[in-house]
Amino acid sequence: MNKFYITTAIPYVNGKPHIGHTLEYFQADVIRRYHQILGDETLLLSGADENALKNVQAAQKEGIPIKQFLDDNSKLWQNAYEKLGVHLDVFQRSSDQQKHWPGVQKFWNLCVKNGDIYKKSYAGLYCVGCEGFKLEKELINGLCPTHQKAPEKISEENYFFKLSNYQDKLTELIESGKLKITPSNKREEALSFIKQGLEDFSVSRSKQRAQGVGVPVPGDANQVMYVWFDALNIYMTGVGYGWDEEKWQKWWPADLHVIGKDINRFHTVYWPAMLLSAGLPLPKEILIHGFVYTKGEKMSKSIGNVIDPFEFTKEYGVEALRYFLLSQIPIDADGDFTLERFKEVYNADLANGLGNLISRMAKLCETANFRQSPAENNHHVINDFDKYKKLLSEYRFNETLNLIWGKITKVDQYINEEKPWELLKTPAGNLKRPINIILGHAVDEIEEIAELLEPFLPETSAKIKAQFTKTEIKSFASLFPRIT
Repeated sequence: MNKFYITTAIPYVNGKPHIGHTLEYFQADVIRRYHQILGDETLLLSGADENALKNVQAAQKEGIPIKQFLDDNSKLWQNAYEKLGVHLDVFQRSSDQQKHWPGVQKFWNLCVKNGDIYKKSYAGLYCVGCEGFKLEKELINGLCPTHQKAPEKISEENYFFKLSNYQDKLTELIESGKLKITPSNKREEALSFIKQGLEDFSVSRSKQRAQGVGVPVPGDANQVMYVWFDALNIYMTGVGYGWDEEKWQKWWPADLHVIGKDINRFHTVYWPAMLLSAGLPLPKEILIHGFVYTKGEKMSKSIGNVIDPFEFTKEYGVEALRYFLLSQIPIDADGDFTLERFKEVYNADLANGLGNLISRMAKLCETANFRQSPAENNHHVINDFDKYKKLLSEYRFNETLNLIWGKITKVDQYINEEKPWELLKTPAGNLKRPINIILGHAVDEIEEIAELLEPFLPETSAKIKAQFTKTEIKSFASLFPRIT
């Protein structure tokens, strides 16, 4: 059995998940399910980035002890996956002193041994939202372009990583494809950042400024590790690095990191450079998706346009949300989510498209007393599995769904042309082809549609399979009732 190890980004737990986060979870779940269909042994990992200043500030704002705040919010994020129908094999917390801290400190010592970590005094502009220092040229009107807030002026002594040592090596790895970055526009962004000239970056902060939260720096009681050096290591410590060598050897390197575009450089530049320094294998591929906007604006609590995915799915269902996000947002672009557009797509594609096809075919089969049997002269309307596999291997989710919906349209056309409801009224001796042959072909196509849908809409796929693989097919309630 081949293995396929996939990760999602490790979120800060200072707030709650919004609908933008669910895009990444659904993408990762589709990839995992697809590899399971291929016969791979899969592992899906996420976790909680807890050792961040923004978490401390959020706990203080709510008047909650930091440990309780982290426990409560990390559980909330972990449960979010299951509520959205995404099963995690590992949820690794960065506060775990048994399964995270040993691996991070081991990793630190390897980089020290290679001469890539040094201590110096530093003054700079620090964005708490990004948990990163900013250069003046990166700001727009003095504000962080992502968080629209002015960075804090920070001056302290801490440890730095010699990122500048890895400029040529990273360029070679990315340009050669040895470190694969998908899609190509995000690959070019990473290369552009590297070619502007890499500067060493801070990998620790004072224990005082971190307010005691963080993985201690080996040999320096006054410093804790800076969030990225700590959090990125969850991808390794979550599969045993530093505490279960056999497990780590089995799963590492990651086959795929799935992340958002705002953390591109941390995953395509900082993380590979750190692994090179430690002499450890690099991840095989990094998949970078865009943002989900609403009416052209980034979702933000301050603006008040955040959409709660759990309240939304209570009303419209998880699979409807999965379909919308995966079908409407290309992997190389941002997308826009509005309730009006959601309803339009839902009614057109799910209610009138897939749902209508399934319900009308079930009713026809029931009326005709159709019994499943190998159909004579059976053939598929389109033979597209190779194209399907190619599209999914390139993470072109929306195009893969377009392919499936093209098949749905063709089956609809086939039924409309054959008019089995009229044949039911025709004496058997006058039929050019037995109605069971016509229905059998359509049912065969529906079974294939169900197979192709499995990674995208697993519950819907299972319902269709359960309905149409029976010897006797009966009509049933609509999969996707129309909404107004």
